[in-house]
Amino acid sequence: MAEKQSSSAARKSFFALFLTTIVLFVLSWLFVLRSTGRPRPLDRKVLTTQKLPTFFHHVKSQSSNGLSRAILVNNGGREEEPPKREQGFQDKDGAMNCNGNVKEPLKIFMYDLDPEFHFGLLDWKPQGDRIWPDIRTEIPPYPEGLNLQHSIEYWLTLDLLASEISDNPNNRVAMRVQNSSEADLIFVPFFSSLSYNRFSKQNPHQKKSVNKVLQAKLVKFLTAQKEWKMSGGRDHIVMAHHPNSMLDARMQLWPSIFILADFGRYPLNIANVDKDVIAPYKHMVESYANDTSDFDSRQTLLFFQGSIYRKDGGFARQELFYLLKDEKDVHFAFGSLKNNGVIKAGQGMRSSKFCLNIAGDTPSSNRLFDAIASHCVPVIISDDIELPYEDILDYSEFCVFVRTSDAVKENFLINLIRSIRKEEWTQMWEKLKEVEALFEYQYPAKDGDAVQMIWQSLARKVPGVKMKINKSRRYSDAVVPGKDGGLRSIPAPKNFW
Repeated sequence: MAEKQSSSAARKSFFALFLTTIVLFVLSWLFVLRSTGRPRPLDRKVLTTQKLPTFFHHVKSQSSNGLSRAILVNNGGREEEPPKREQGFQDKDGAMNCNGNVKEPLKIFMYDLDPEFHFGLLDWKPQGDRIWPDIRTEIPPYPEGLNLQHSIEYWLTLDLLASEISDNPNNRVAMRVQNSSEADLIFVPFFSSLSYNRFSKQNPHQKKSVNKVLQAKLVKFLTAQKEWKMSGGRDHIVMAHHPNSMLDARMQLWPSIFILADFGRYPLNIANVDKDVIAPYKHMVESYANDTSDFDSRQTLLFFQGSIYRKDGGFARQELFYLLKDEKDVHFAFGSLKNNGVIKAGQGMRSSKFCLNIAGDTPSSNRLFDAIASHCVPVIISDDIELPYEDILDYSEFCVFVRTSDAVKENFLINLIRSIRKEEWTQMWEKLKEVEALFEYQYPAKDGDAVQMIWQSLARKVPGVKMKINKSRRYSDAVVPGKDGGLRSIPAPKNFW
């Protein structure tokens, strides 16, 4: 009995000693933090007590129905108007807001490539030794039809040229600089999508198509430039918006920042969302100005018009056609450019509540941006799609997302769409009208349009690019400018750790 009492007392003494040691350690640690000026616990008294406004509660369904959409929640029965400038727009001083955007213009160095790489592809004939058209007096027109949907190279190049004649270049999102050492990024003005669309076919008297020849020339030119050698190409912007453009050069120019429509035909190590930028298609249908429609006036519930039988990932189109073709308020039909196909598609979208955007040969298509321009709520069925500006833009506020595996189940999609109430649809429709300007290409560029949004997306890549360039120089010879304007190599130290 005495031995048990002695053992119990020993355990209590040991426990008390342990607690004392812990308390002393914590106190000493706090003392060190306070004395060394390291961060101390936050005093809540310094925080503002002003209530922040709430506009939406986003309810993302992760259930088996595969739906993800924004649902409006009233704040005490009071409708609050969302801010008009929210997704990375410029403020009144021309600077960007705090959504990860720059406070000063993005500085771009653009190579003076021979006109055969850019406006020469538009049949522009330079006079003398001119490289660029004088856009104050002449702007070579871009071809109509399907060529237009991949025309981003044209609009971005025009915007850079315009920055040189701007009255206030510092108020621009991007501006051209003549010295590459001052630049954030290097722009390669090759109209690659146009080159593919117009010159990818090989004539009988040619060994190679013009498109292949231009790509080979471009690779040879770029890899010989000091700018490319200094960065390994990581800070270069290469436009390849058409899925088949730059097929030969992409494997050699992969360190650069690609501007793409999607990643459907690229290996992950060549193109990915961390390195590259997704840009919107230019919509084919006309913008819906002065839209006075509403839920009730749009008679068609669900609309699709386009190619039904597709290869690769487009099997869902055929499956959905057979599932939906007999629904009375669904328009699901084959369509093409022939017989005013674009005009008819635009009219159909404007009279429909929802518009299907289904993966085809690639994850993306121009149909999504036609729907946005028509204020027809997109229903996206494309599991691998990447969307423009999605780091700052929440597409679930104006789109419905459905997994392909769910969409092809019998009655699943139609029941899902019918379950969306008038109030929910109206909220998404209003948001469509608010964001449609973000997808508009035009010259001159306007505040918050597609051109400026792409520049902003590129600006958000700059810190990561700089970090990659710096890290690449850790253990290899650094290539730096020499006194004579050329390049010189600085060997890495031996046994460098």
